[in-house]
Amino acid sequence: MDQRQVDLTAWVERAFEQLGVDLAPDWRLTVVSGDASFRRYFRVHSHNLTWIAVDAPPETEDSHQFVAIARAWAPLDIHVPRIHACDLTHGFMLQSDLGDTLYLDVLDAHNADALYSKALVSLTHIQQCVTLGRGVELPHYDGKMLTFEMGLFREWFVEQLLGLELDAREAGLLDELFVSLVDSALAQPQVCVHRDFHSRNLMVSREATPGVIDFQGAVIGPVTYDLVSLLRDCYIDWPQGKVYEWMAHFGQVLVRDGLLDAYDDQLFRSWFDLMGMQRHLKAVGIFARLKLRDGKPNYLVDIPRTLGYIQQVADAYPEFDAQAQWLRQRVIPAMAASGQFDADAIKRWLTR
Repeated sequence: MDQRQVDLTAWVERAFEQLGVDLAPDWRLTVVSGDASFRRYFRVHSHNLTWIAVDAPPETEDSHQFVAIARAWAPLDIHVPRIHACDLTHGFMLQSDLGDTLYLDVLDAHNADALYSKALVSLTHIQQCVTLGRGVELPHYDGKMLTFEMGLFREWFVEQLLGLELDAREAGLLDELFVSLVDSALAQPQVCVHRDFHSRNLMVSREATPGVIDFQGAVIGPVTYDLVSLLRDCYIDWPQGKVYEWMAHFGQVLVRDGLLDAYDDQLFRSWFDLMGMQRHLKAVGIFARLKLRDGKPNYLVDIPRTLGYIQQVADAYPEFDAQAQWLRQRVIPAMAASGQFDADAIKRWLTR
């Protein structure tokens, strides 16, 4: 047990005492998981009940926003963890336990319609929560932030993981792509955005809607961002026709909720596709950074699928022909030559 876990254990005891709840003599902490950040999660077991204790080191994780959002979203029928106690100076939190079953664990062709329907109900609630109250404001997903995120693809994936040196033409192709994607994102209606609304952050629940976690990065941003995060998930894929069917249905819901004046399928699909490119460029860069900087190589397995989404959209839009060719002629061969990716995955996702 490291020192932070020792400190967390002592803090949990004090937190329960302050809440007026007696811990069982044999209460214990068990490891639940870590995640792509530096946060760690432990389950508190006492009297056949459970809670979640969170270790979020303040030097790397700012939990103030998480707590503020959780408390603002809970009354809006968004099934987020209840914050029972927190010590933000030391980075400790005690939350309700939403269980162990991720959407990713159970999703299949038979239940996807039902599970996504529930998730999209939650999304309609999230999108309308543009103000948190109590003097806490969500940041705006502006052009600077969107561009910075896509820069992770160039820096961590192309240059560092693959070792490619871009010439002026190649750098220009990426710059042009980034500008187009930012312009599309900023042209969309701006709503509350979870920013990681996908199968690893949704919990199967007995409630009418899924448990929602990992929302501390929420912003005010494009209306299709969370939608494409869910439907073109980096961790699970669906047939293209099914994705657009779900997309179109949600577009109609946006009109009903007053977040979209009218549904134009061609325009909305363009927003959706290009927003996905922005997100997936960021995700590929983050997956590479997790391997190189943070020593977490397991995310490399998700890069072929995620890059495949980018290639798919680039191939579908004539204005991105040059970028599509660059991916096909420079990036994919470099991936294959690096020996870091499964050859069958490259073939499945990137040579269609």
